[in-house]
This record gives sequence, C-alpha cells and structure tokens, in this order.
Amino acid sequence: MNISCIRKGEGKDLVFLHGYLASKESFAPQIAYFSRRFRVTALDFPGFGQAEGLPAAWSVADYADWLLSALASLGISFPHVIAHSFGGRVAVKCLSRGDVFDRSVLAGCAGIRPRRTAGYYVRVGTYRFFRKFAPRFAERRFGSAEYRTLSPLMKESYKKIVNEDLRADAARIARPVLFIGGTRDTAVPPAAVRTYLACVRGSRVFWMEDCGHFAHLEDPLAFNAAAEEFLQ
Repeated sequence: MNISCIRKGEGKDLVFLHGYLASKESFAPQIAYFSRRFRVTALDFPGFGQAEGLPAAWSVADYADWLLSALASLGISFPHVIAHSFGGRVAVKCLSRGDVFDRSVLAGCAGIRPRRTAGYYVRVGTYRFFRKFAPRFAERRFGSAEYRTLSPLMKESYKKIVNEDLRADAARIARPVLFIGGTRDTAVPPAAVRTYLACVRGSRVFWMEDCGHFAHLEDPLAFNAAAEEFLQ
C-alpha cells in the first residue's frame, strides 16, 4: 500500500500516530516543534487522511502489522513514538511484540475496555432487537456519532477495534512509556490511564489539568515540554 506521511527534520527518528477519524495533520504543533531536534515522520493510517482505504475489516493487530511494514519501508528502525488515542492502541500492540520503539509517549491512550454494566447489556439487547426490524432507526438511535460516519467495511473494523481490551498486551511491554492524560478526558478517562500504569511496569504519567481528550492540541506547550523531557 502507498504510504501517506509527513517527513521533516533530522536526527533520531520520532514517529507520530494519530487517533481514530483523524490524520497526520492533527499533530501539526508537535511536528513543527519536534522536527527541530528529530527526524519526524507522521503517518496516515489506512482508511484515514490521504491514505488508501482498508482492503478488509482490520483489527488492531492488522494495523500494527501494517505499521511495522511501513516503518521498514521508510527505513525507520527503533524510533521514539508519540501516539494519540487509537494510535496508542496500535503502539501498545506493537510494543507488546518486543523492542519496536525506543521511548513511547501515549496520550489519551485507548484500549482499556470499560467495565460493562447491566445498563450496557440492556442497550445492546434493545439495539439488536430494533436492528432486525428497523435498522436505520437502530443506527440513528443507538450508534455513536463516530460510528454512524463510517462505511460498512470501516464499521466492521471499528467493532473489532473497540471490543478488544489491551491489558494483556500492555503487561508485556518492557520499554519506557509516558502516559499523558487529560483530567477532563471522557473518551479515555483517568481511570483507564491508571489501569495502563498498573499494567506497564516502570511507566510514568503526566496529567494535564483541565484538558480533555485532545490535550496535545488544547495545551501544546505543556504537552510538548512533558514529551520532550521524557524523550531526552
């Protein structure tokens, strides 16, 4: 597959991995800042940005396979990585396989499936009931705004992605990781970040006060400073 990426700067390789429904340009403040010290590569995952569409309904592992192949094609070996949300899922999957990345900064890192409540199973059962007789109504009433924008193929991929819990993968990580969490993040709440901290031995956390899920854009100065200190 063709690789859609931004490459800028010189020095040790630093790779940026964007979130779901985002693109490489979502790291614009970080690309401008870190390219002064690193050779920055920001990639579009297949299905997003200017990359090619998916050939099948990919799982997190499929995206990890593609990423490792893309890095090899670009001549990138043992880089640092800064990832956001879904990009963090892919980074965790890669890190669980061995020494793929040097140091990793994972912001709003998705992949910890929340504890299912009775209300959740009621909603799922209701959705499945209406899907049989009124599928369009079921999509509008029960599907998330993010889910409704996807093509049928991307919806199948999305379900594979969000239904996988990455705790076991995180527990196999042996490289340094800095988790960055927004104290007001509702997509990846602080409890999920703390779960990752408990899974990844020796990992650290930097809390960004009054920031939500896109902390790297809400306060890029603080984010860049914390990431840079860790990468050094």
